[in-house]
Amino acid sequence: MISFVKSVKEDIAAVFESDPAARSYFEVLFCYPGLHAVWTHHATRWLWQHGFRFLARFGSQLSRLFTGIEIHPGAEIGRRLFIDHGMAVVIGETSIIGDDVTLYQGVTLGGTGKEKGKRHPTIGNGVVVGSGAKILGNITVGDNCRVGAGSVVLRNVPANSTIVGVPGHIVLRDGKRVVIIDPKEIQDPLSAVIIKLAKEVHELRAKFQEHTHETLGAEPDLTIDEEAPSVHATAEQLLGDDYLDFQI
Repeated sequence: MISFVKSVKEDIAAVFESDPAARSYFEVLFCYPGLHAVWTHHATRWLWQHGFRFLARFGSQLSRLFTGIEIHPGAEIGRRLFIDHGMAVVIGETSIIGDDVTLYQGVTLGGTGKEKGKRHPTIGNGVVVGSGAKILGNITVGDNCRVGAGSVVLRNVPANSTIVGVPGHIVLRDGKRVVIIDPKEIQDPLSAVIIKLAKEVHELRAKFQEHTHETLGAEPDLTIDEEAPSVHATAEQLLGDDYLDFQI
């Protein structure tokens, strides 16, 4: 009982520390669904660990009904978890969340298939996950990471990193900008399609020049353009002066 009261005090203090909109103790106590979901999880987690699986799941569903936040009773949650706004937050069964983590609305800690065992993410201490971000699979997000809003994280993230994008890629590590040299590190399907199309265009151009030489007797220009994009070219290299127009 003493431990639970201490946890409640820590959770309320975490709200005041993380949310500048928090004005009073009673407002935080009665108007923050993230707190209610976390406190309910303490009870459902106890039921789950002691074999009352149906009651645990039923309690978590009641919590979702009233808070809009679904936390599976099997998930392990550390101290001072702050779920801001909270609507549509989903935390899967085998998720592990460290201390002092902040989750914004729409965050999903989910799986990627029907595999058994550990299939949900492990979130380190001090991590902040932006609105709508999806962290999927049995991966680890290291301590003090920042996950940008709307990102989809499918691979492990080292500590002290900032990750953004779909799929997510690291843009900051230990406070320093990360320069992506190999475009394959981004794994962007659209970029891959553009690169493939550019390669095919160059092949068709060479065949057209050969055909022109055969039919009209013109000398084909088959010299290798050293500035032609390779299969690892970026979109900016492919489009040249039209890159800005393409972005718009």
